[in-house]
Amino acid sequence: MRLSGFILAAALCCAACGCRSEHAWLQREIRTITDRVDATVGVAFVAGDDRFAFNDAERYPMMSVFKFHVTFAALQRMQEDGVSPCDSLWVDASQMHDSTYSPLRELRGKDCFSLSFADAVRYCISMSDNNVCDIMIDYCGGIDSVALRLVRLGISGYELSETEDTMHADIMRCYNNWSTPSAAADVLQAVYEGGWLAEPYLTLLEDAMLETPTGVDKLRAGVPHDVALGHKTGSSDRLGDGVKIGDNDAGVIYMPDGRQCYVAVFVKDSHETDAVNARVIADIGDCVYSYLAGK
Repeated sequence: MRLSGFILAAALCCAACGCRSEHAWLQREIRTITDRVDATVGVAFVAGDDRFAFNDAERYPMMSVFKFHVTFAALQRMQEDGVSPCDSLWVDASQMHDSTYSPLRELRGKDCFSLSFADAVRYCISMSDNNVCDIMIDYCGGIDSVALRLVRLGISGYELSETEDTMHADIMRCYNNWSTPSAAADVLQAVYEGGWLAEPYLTLLEDAMLETPTGVDKLRAGVPHDVALGHKTGSSDRLGDGVKIGDNDAGVIYMPDGRQCYVAVFVKDSHETDAVNARVIADIGDCVYSYLAGK
């Protein structure tokens, strides 16, 4: 009786903590990967009713992963205002900052011009354009307005307070836009499955994520090439001591059986090279995919 009671109590404890016995292999594999690097690594995924988290209590700088949150907020406003993706967004020359990553500035220069909302979404998500991200934030009414729109999702475990411009002005502000891996996965699932965006806005976002060319050595390298992956990467500059603030990848894996797995892998305060950080993310992506494919 005592043994049975102990087993029951242990089972109830696991259930309360969100633990699942079938995750033991995955926990071990990810621990083996993360133990070999001088960095803090967090992982989470949601696939139907299957939830997993590893080292999820830390606050991880999102870096450009937050552009997914920004784009969702902008698409919500477009939807509310009846703005078509084909409609134009006016870009002022003052919004095209120098000394920041901006493929659009390289293409169009610093003159005033109009840009379709559809192209703005693609530049923000697929091309990770920092200037376009801040233009989308301005369209929403500022970063506080972006954050308020995300509050409607009812998800905690993250914070948005910085723009690309403020983070470039003070690199330490990169730590202010943070998320736990599980919150990032939950936001992805809520946006994709929660009915917050109607057509054509959701498809526009989904396509931009699928078209992302960055991070070929991150999650994309860990998922079979014939399996669709829509994702948003993020990567910081390095501090004076060489530490990388954040190196991330978050997105959705379209499993062959029709399931969608929302996954986030965050690396913070890494003393490793970019190639090593990417390999960690790829190896974890491979573990997650192998786990799900074997179920």
